[in-house]
Amino acid sequence: MKYLLVWSYTIKKITVAGTGYVGLSNAVLLSQYNEVTAYDIIKEKTDKINNKISPIADKEIQEYLKIKQLNLTTTTDPKQAFVNAEIILISTPTNYDPMVNYFDTKSIENVLEQVKSYAPDALIVIKSTVPVGYTESLRELYPDLKLVFSPEFLREGRALYDNLYPSRIIIGIPKNAPYVDLAKEFAELLKTSALKNNIEILCMGATEAESVKLFANSYLALRVSFFNELDTYAEQRGLDTASIITGVCLDPRIGDYYNNPSFGYGGYCLPKDTKQLLANYNEVPNNIISAIVEANKTRKDYIADRVLKIAGFPQNMSIVIGIYRLTMKADSDNFRHSSVHGIIKRIKAKGIKTIIYEPAFNKDENYFNSPVITNLEDFKNQSTVIIANRLEPELEDVANKVFTRDLFKRD
Repeated sequence: MKYLLVWSYTIKKITVAGTGYVGLSNAVLLSQYNEVTAYDIIKEKTDKINNKISPIADKEIQEYLKIKQLNLTTTTDPKQAFVNAEIILISTPTNYDPMVNYFDTKSIENVLEQVKSYAPDALIVIKSTVPVGYTESLRELYPDLKLVFSPEFLREGRALYDNLYPSRIIIGIPKNAPYVDLAKEFAELLKTSALKNNIEILCMGATEAESVKLFANSYLALRVSFFNELDTYAEQRGLDTASIITGVCLDPRIGDYYNNPSFGYGGYCLPKDTKQLLANYNEVPNNIISAIVEANKTRKDYIADRVLKIAGFPQNMSIVIGIYRLTMKADSDNFRHSSVHGIIKRIKAKGIKTIIYEPAFNKDENYFNSPVITNLEDFKNQSTVIIANRLEPELEDVANKVFTRDLFKRD
């Protein structure tokens, strides 16, 4: 006799505050089986999402908004967003403030004040990156709110994919919190909404979960820095970098991944997370964490000097350095804190003109006083040397002008 298994699922009313990569990918993921409201203060973004248009470049988000039946609406009205919400995800920006060596967490606290007024009984899941110990400190400020921390491990441009096929789901629960079961239920919601099987769920302390996020990203930054320094050594010695990396990475303990040389680690997460972790190491003995931050600066110094030498500096001061794309990764339109920013600053500090080709840039005709050229052929013709963090086929006809360390044609 065969038995029919009936899957019972209770739809949850969920609000996601912030519609960047983290927020929008989670909103789309969870709206497959739940009633989700995405809240943002930028009306242009909410209007696009309501019209099934993604405000960010992400293949899976774009596809899901267009073709999937999602129970997703967006609003700029906090009352409409939070009233009656059972679960609230906070994924607002937390930029690193170098003046105080600390993430700027005001956007989180602003949301918490609204939640306290409109949905005090909701489970609040912080997904913004925060300093170690932050969630526990919030419990002292908001003792009546149900706060947990759940780190994200997403790539810009593939954020929804990484939520559909997560490496792990981590829930950080404050000490002695009486809502452990609610936190575990949220983890199951993420697991149920994903496509991957056998996803491991880890429940731990909130401070430990915050540490996982910062240490994971700092390790990735360390790996980038290691292979960049290998590349610097090989290039200085006239050696074949690709052969060395291939030989090193065939060791299964090292692995043949995340090893393509670049202009340094950049993007929104790695630079700020390494600096925040280093700040958390105040009065704690360390060598490696501080070296990761310094190694990234050294790499940018080396790349800028190398490009200028190839272009003929200092003998020729009339050279023009072309910057091919500000974005860090393929299929991304986000160039916040891209490593190439540091290269541009170093080149311009020598009195050399830089021009930029960046199709995703559409605000002004210049970027930090560097002209933005929208015609690719004009950009190629005007450039003495073109620097490209990642190569594209459209540069093949000017390969003799291109400086890159992209050896394996991938991120």
